[in-house]
Amino acid sequence: MATRIRLKKIGRKNRPFYRVVVMDSRQRRDGAAIEELGWYNPIAKDKENNFELKEERIMHWLQLGAQPSDITHKLMKRSGIAMKWHLMKQGLDEKAIEKEMQKLNLRREAQVKEKLEAVEKESKKKAEEPVAEAAAEKIETKESKKEEVKEKTDEPVEEKIEKVAGAVAGKAEEKNEAEKTDEEVKVEKTEEKTEKAESKEDKPGDKVEEVKVEKTKEKEVTEEKPVKDEKKVEKTEKVTTKKSTPKEKTEEKPSAKEAKSKDEAKDDK
Repeated sequence: MATRIRLKKIGRKNRPFYRVVVMDSRQRRDGAAIEELGWYNPIAKDKENNFELKEERIMHWLQLGAQPSDITHKLMKRSGIAMKWHLMKQGLDEKAIEKEMQKLNLRREAQVKEKLEAVEKESKKKAEEPVAEAAAEKIETKESKKEEVKEKTDEPVEEKIEKVAGAVAGKAEEKNEAEKTDEEVKVEKTEEKTEKAESKEDKPGDKVEEVKVEKTKEKEVTEEKPVKDEKKVEKTEKVTTKKSTPKEKTEEKPSAKEAKSKDEAKDDK
C-alpha cells in the first residue's frame, strides 16, 4: 500500500485549518486517515509557530516508505526533520547528526535575529522620518536667511554711498521747500499788515473830498442827459418833416384820372 504524508482540510469556509496525516494515496483528500502527525494553520498571525509536527512518528513513516507532499515537505524543512532524514540516509552517526542539527539551529536563530533587527530598523526609520524632515526644513530656512543676509551685506560700497547721498539730498530739498513756504507766508502777512496800517492812516478830510467829487460827477451826468434828450427830439422833428414833404408834393400834382376827366369835360363843351 502506497502511503503519503499530506494535509487533511478541517474548518469552515474562509477559515482553513489542516491536519498532517498519513493516509493511502488512493483516498480522497478528506478521507479516512491512518494516523494524525500534526496540524497547520495558514491564517495564524505568528508565521513561525503556525504548525506542529510529531518528529518520531514522521521518521517512522519515512523509514516505512511514506512520501511527503510538497507542503508537508516545506513544513519538515522548517522544523529540521527533512535535514535529519537526509543525514540519516547518508549513514551518519547520531552524534554527527546532533552536531549538524545544532549548527542548523544556530543558523536559524541568527536569521531570526537579523529579521527582528531589520524590522526594528524600519520602524525607527519611519518614526525618524518626520523628525528628519522637520530638521531639514529648519536647516533650509536658516541657510536661506544666511544667503539673504550675505546678499544684503555683499552690496557694493558705491551703491550704499549713492543711496545715502540721495536720501540726504532729498531731506535737504524738503527742508529748503519748507523754509521757502514759511518765508512766503511771512511776506504775505507783512504785506497785509502794511495795507491795514495804510488804510487806518487815511484822514477823514480826504474821504469828504472824495464824496464831493463823486457828487459833482453825478450832477454832470444828470446835466448831460437832458442835452441828449433835446438832440433826440430835434432828430425826431426832422424825420417828421421829411416824411410830410412828399405828401404835399403829391397834393400839388393832380392825378392822371383827374386830368383826363377835365379834358373830356372841355371837349363836351
